[in-house]
Formats: sequence, C-alpha cells, structure tokens
Amino acid sequence: MKTLYFDCSSGISGNMTLAALTEIIGDENYLVEELKKLHIDGYTIDISKKVKNGITGTHVDVILQHQHEHSHVHEEHDHHHEHEEHNHEHSHEHHHHHEHRNLHDVYEIINNSDIDEGSKDLAKRIFMRVAKAESKVHNKPLDEVHFHEVGAIDSIVDIVGTAILINKIHPDKIISSVVNDGHGFIECAHGTMAVPVPATSEIFANSNVEFRQIDIDTELVTPTGAAIIAELSSEFTTLPAMKIQKIGWGAGTKDLKIPNVLKVYYGEMQEENQKIVVMETNIDDCSGEILGYTEELLFENGALDVFYTPIFMKKNRPAYRLTVVCKEPDIQKLQNIIFKETTTIGIRYRYEYRTELEREQIAIDTKYGTLKAKKVVNNGETYIYPEYESMKELAKKNDIPLKELYNLKFDGTN
Repeated sequence: MKTLYFDCSSGISGNMTLAALTEIIGDENYLVEELKKLHIDGYTIDISKKVKNGITGTHVDVILQHQHEHSHVHEEHDHHHEHEEHNHEHSHEHHHHHEHRNLHDVYEIINNSDIDEGSKDLAKRIFMRVAKAESKVHNKPLDEVHFHEVGAIDSIVDIVGTAILINKIHPDKIISSVVNDGHGFIECAHGTMAVPVPATSEIFANSNVEFRQIDIDTELVTPTGAAIIAELSSEFTTLPAMKIQKIGWGAGTKDLKIPNVLKVYYGEMQEENQKIVVMETNIDDCSGEILGYTEELLFENGALDVFYTPIFMKKNRPAYRLTVVCKEPDIQKLQNIIFKETTTIGIRYRYEYRTELEREQIAIDTKYGTLKAKKVVNNGETYIYPEYESMKELAKKNDIPLKELYNLKFDGTN
C-alpha cells in the first residue's frame, strides 16, 4: 500500500511540509495553481532550493504583499516579512500585524473555495487542532478566540496547501518518526516563550503524537507543524520495511548544527507489517443492554472489531468474553470505555499481526439503483463484495427480497 513516512528528526513546520510534499509530487506549479482556488490574494509563493548542512532541499516561502487581501473577510494587512524563525507562525506575528480571524472566518474561506472536498475536510481538521490548543492556552471558548496564527494568510496557505498535496498523493497510510523539538526560549507575538511553545504543547497533549526534546537551542516544531503531523500520522515509530520510491526534502529557514530539513519518504509497504492489539475481558455480572451499548461506543471510538463470546466462568456462571480489536494508539481510550461502562475490573491484551487485502470503495450501477461495494484485490484477482446497508436500502426501495440482490453478478454489467 502507498505509504508516506515523515522523518521529523529536525522537527516539522507548515512550509517545510509543503516543500517536502512538493518534491514528492514533482510539480512545483501544482501547489501554486491549486491554491488559486482559495480565492484569496495578498501573497505570492516562492519555491527555491536551499542547502542545509550539505543537503539540498526545496524551500517554500509565503511572501506577503503590501496590499489589501481580497478574501471573504476583507481586512488590511501591514507586511514586514522577515525570516528569523524556523517557520512563519511566530516570526511574522512579531514583525507585522496579522488579521485576527476566528475559526468560523477560516472555515468560511475554505468552504467557499473551489478546492476538492477531501482537501477541505482535511484542512478544517488541522485548523481545529490549532484552534483547540489556542482556546486552551488563552482560556476562551472557540467562538470567542481570534487566532493570530490561524487567521494569517501564510498559515492558511500552509495548512490548506498541505491538505491539497496530501490528497493529490493520496497515500493509504501515513506514519511518522518520533517528533523532535528543541529547547530554550524564542521570541513571538506574546513575548518570550519556552520551547515547545504553549500551543504546540497543547496540540501534542491532545493527540497521539510521541515527541521529545533534543539538544537544539531553538524551536523546531511550530503549532502548524504539530497540528499537521498530529492529524496525518496514525503512529509514531522507526521507518518500517517499505520499498522507497521517492524522498521529499523540505528545507527550513534556520541554520543549525543538524540539517534543518524535513524528510518525507514515499513508497510501498506490505500490509503484513500492520500490528494490531486484541483486548479481552470476561464479564458475568452485566446486563445485555449495557453490553450492547458498550459495543456501540467502542466502534464509535475507533475499534476495528468488537464481539462477545458466550462462556462459563467459575461456579458455572454463564458469562460473556468481550473481545476488542484496535490499533495501538487507541488502547487507552477504549480501555477507559470498557472500565466505565461495564463491571469488569481487569482487561488483558496482546499484540498480533494481520494481513489486509488491498481494497477500495466503489459504486455499481444495477437495474435496481446504485449499490455501494468493496473491490478487493488478492494475488492479481479481483473480488467485489456488496455493502449490506446499501443492499438493504435497495431491497426496501424496490420491494424485492434481499437474496435477489445477492444473486446479481457484480461485474459492472448490471
């Protein structure tokens, strides 16, 4: 399956992500042309090559212009663009006035744009991570917080641009290294801040990101970079076994004792490498209604599979074994649900490996209407499995037995 692996050993920022993903795509004009669909101006994008500790990478710079921004929210912008920081979120704020948009304003720009729906959804999820962090730091509800960083043109470009490039690459899986940040203090809009800065710290605290500080006396991870990797990556680990097809090198602004570069690998990873967690617990003193409700909650919160097995426990008590299959980052969340909703006082778990066939969602035109299905590929052979809920809907709509739909030949000729 197509995999992106983010090597964040030198941190991550919005413009470094744009640069690395632009190299993966191999077309600098794609980003520029797609961002025109946002219908905002007041900026230009400069894409160049920079050398960091002997490594040549792409550098993306959002240059703010001395003019009004003609977006859906019209505000003046006083620009004095400097490159003192690793990325734009803090340094620009310190040197010039940013628009003070709130989250609704940013969402309005995205929703009214002509970018594809997948990119819109991903961009809004990344923005929400930054917004929640800023809300916590400033102790204000989301709808009352005006975000300097979030509202600025460069942050909109960084986040929406990242969403556009990710959806263009369309990987099946995105994983990351442990994220390295520096230490010490930096100057930003609110004065001198300790690294990681408050917003970055809160984004990490409300995600599955694994991070650490290394001996670099400056900021390596910006809030935008933290939100991007928190939203994109499903796990944080060393580079798994994969066939590398391309590497994108995103150069930052700073000159450090380590290469200030975000490295993104693109390649094929075998599904056999997927590690899952199986949790089990035996329950003999809980009602069927509670167990059913618990199963619903577990599925809603990321469980891959949930099922009950009838068993006999001590003193021949009829009971149920609850089995939950999940991904490692979801262990704590799902365990908390089980402890909260059921009467169990202990849960055991083990790690297993599973193989998943390559699959995609498709729509089949039949004489009864459009049917949703999964197309699965195994060893060069293709199988099509209809979705039950879609079958049920068509059966009711056409007043026919469900078995009649199952008897159709799903080869696209229906």
